[in-house]
Amino acid sequence: MRIDAHQHFWALARGDYGWLTPELAPIYRDFLPADLTSDLTAAQIDGTVLVQAAPTVAETTFMLSLAEDTPFIKGVVGWVDFEAPDAAEQIATLARNPALVGLRPMIQDIADPGWMLRDALTPAFEALIAHDLTFDALTLPQHLGNLRRLLARHPDMRVVIDHASKPLIKDGVIAGWAEDMAALARDTTAFCKFSGMVTEAADNWSSDTLRPYADHLLGTFGPERLIWGSDWPVCTLASSYARWVHTSTDLLGALTASELKAVWGGNAARAYNLRD
Repeated sequence: MRIDAHQHFWALARGDYGWLTPELAPIYRDFLPADLTSDLTAAQIDGTVLVQAAPTVAETTFMLSLAEDTPFIKGVVGWVDFEAPDAAEQIATLARNPALVGLRPMIQDIADPGWMLRDALTPAFEALIAHDLTFDALTLPQHLGNLRRLLARHPDMRVVIDHASKPLIKDGVIAGWAEDMAALARDTTAFCKFSGMVTEAADNWSSDTLRPYADHLLGTFGPERLIWGSDWPVCTLASSYARWVHTSTDLLGALTASELKAVWGGNAARAYNLRD
């Protein structure tokens, strides 16, 4: 299968998308499965991983209900308050739904860059491992050192780094991020999403703008641990779905047929234990 391993749906009336304001006019509306179907068909994408966009269990329940009714949703990455005293119990309850494949705290929005290392979170990470769920790391470059420390504590935890940890493409900065990502690729078993780069670039971005970052990911995580995703509909702030598919095809053009199959779906299936 060809998998889009990172996309979102939301319904504004639900009221828990704190980051989604009228200033983000192009995406300040409902986005539901019918809105994505034509893009998936045109790109020959067979299935998706639906990822949380609100820090509530209620949104996770909403996404799981969408997965029940939408065959192309192959898995859901939800949210739990990792600091809650009953986090492990909440994770156990949610994990009874086979559509749940992972959890994602919104680390990029947490003021403390060392939050993920707090001892209070250990039961949540242990519950993730116990229930064979994947940890989606929504990090920024400044979090990467702590992420490596976290994974050293929990080497058995399956991890996917979202959006290549959002390098500072708009500013042309690659130093620091490049070394930290190389260390994570070398020292851990983490996967990395080949996604989210267009919204980190300036408005006049091109394939050449993204190429140094894409090449670094290919040279460190390699085609066996890179996972393609669209970040739709957030990506539409900078690119149509079709343009990102075309750009990705260009950036991944040196890969063999078997390597392309891995990046465009096989690695997502492994990272998330996706259902058929």
